[in-house]
Amino acid sequence: MPRSVNAVASRARRKRILKQAKGYYGKRKNVYTVAKNIVEKGMTYSYVGRKLKKREYRALWIARINAAVREEGLTYSTFIHKLNEKGITLDRKVLADLAMNNAESFKALVASVK
Repeated sequence: MPRSVNAVASRARRKRILKQAKGYYGKRKNVYTVAKNIVEKGMTYSYVGRKLKKREYRALWIARINAAVREEGLTYSTFIHKLNEKGITLDRKVLADLAMNNAESFKALVASVK
């Protein structure tokens, strides 16, 4: 009985990896074994990067809120504490956006918390 190797699936698998490696430099883009390793590593970086992006944005929002609140004579931690005491449930993304784009409404919010 002849040996069956399922060339269709093997070729499709290699094509998929090489398509993902498109744009890489040198052997990384056209040698399957090299491309496979690099694509795998790239996928790991992208997974980790999605988690890091969330952390970095939160840090950015906190820095923006802190800068805007210090102009009003408060610190970030006291401002957040007073917001929680008043029961105002705005997240940091919205607060940072207010601080950047609507300074007058942010000042009104800070004044209501003081």
